[in-house]
Amino acid sequence: MKTGTEHEYSLNGPGFVPLPESDLVLAEIGGGWDGEMPLGSAKACKELQKHVLELIPLVPSERLSDLESSVQGGVREFSRRFAGRYRLLGLGMHPTLSLDRAQVWDHGEGEYYTAYDRLFDIRQHGWLNIQALQVNFEYADESRLVSLHNRIRCLLPFLIAVSAASPFVEGKAPGPVDNRLLFYRENQARIPAICNGIVPAPITSIADYRDRLSGMYAELRAQGAGVLCEEWVASSGVIVRFSRPCIEIKAIDEQECVFSDMALCAFVRALSRARDLPLEEDRDTLVAMTERAIRAGTAGLEDELAALYRRAEKEATVDERRYLPLVRRRIEEGSLGQVLAERFSDTGDLQGIMQDLAMCLEENRPYVAL
Repeated sequence: MKTGTEHEYSLNGPGFVPLPESDLVLAEIGGGWDGEMPLGSAKACKELQKHVLELIPLVPSERLSDLESSVQGGVREFSRRFAGRYRLLGLGMHPTLSLDRAQVWDHGEGEYYTAYDRLFDIRQHGWLNIQALQVNFEYADESRLVSLHNRIRCLLPFLIAVSAASPFVEGKAPGPVDNRLLFYRENQARIPAICNGIVPAPITSIADYRDRLSGMYAELRAQGAGVLCEEWVASSGVIVRFSRPCIEIKAIDEQECVFSDMALCAFVRALSRARDLPLEEDRDTLVAMTERAIRAGTAGLEDELAALYRRAEKEATVDERRYLPLVRRRIEEGSLGQVLAERFSDTGDLQGIMQDLAMCLEENRPYVAL
């Protein structure tokens, strides 16, 4: 299955202070700000938050190893070019960013950001301090679109549990291990259908999905925000894209390194192929499971995750099997967010944690608990 990934990293100065300088970085890389700038074997582009830089592979691929090599080549080139000035950091949120230090992109597309701000007040963590791994699976026809969407919506609580990686907010560990989704699910509360509690209802056809988009668009137009009536406005944990024919997963926290990102891709890809996979389908139950995963990661879901892992192993390609053992370790030891929260509870050393995580990204090495 042809796959594309989007990796969001924070830009950091000395002491891992987040720096709202993505415009300066992009200008140095490519001489401008618009579009995607070649960076080694990857491409770099902006995000809403100026302290975040997105890296994407040059092209989608059926092989995760190709995606890993492409994106990690971009990380290496960034580290070479900006050594001593910036370091990149993964995770679903920057661990210490305070909202007074966050800045919004101010070089074009202001009409969108102005509309979002008027409707939802973007001066909140759910807009200005989120970093996701977005995974895109190509679909060939309507039948595949529907089956992929409906399978992934049922997998969302488990994907969130094993990928939770945002335990820190403004230098503290408030308890939940996926604070990104805790904030994200509320960032457009004025129009609940947009985020839909992370877990969307199943769809029956393209027309069914387009009808839901039309409902969102009607609410946006009623609020004088017709400029936002685009397919990307949908923000649940899995959405459909038509401009590029793919299912996009938005519920996964950015991890500490590219290898870890690919492990999560391998897990969900393998499970997407499994026939007759026994999964909960009731939306209220899935929402409750998602709540538990946001707050506790894998805790309480270990048995279900272990069963899913065994099935993923059977369905995985040779390429995917290279990555899957990391998922097993996260199931057994806890998500990255759980492991980091425990270390912080024991040591209180957030600087040390960030230093280790930056090295993990630069070396493409999964984090191992000390």
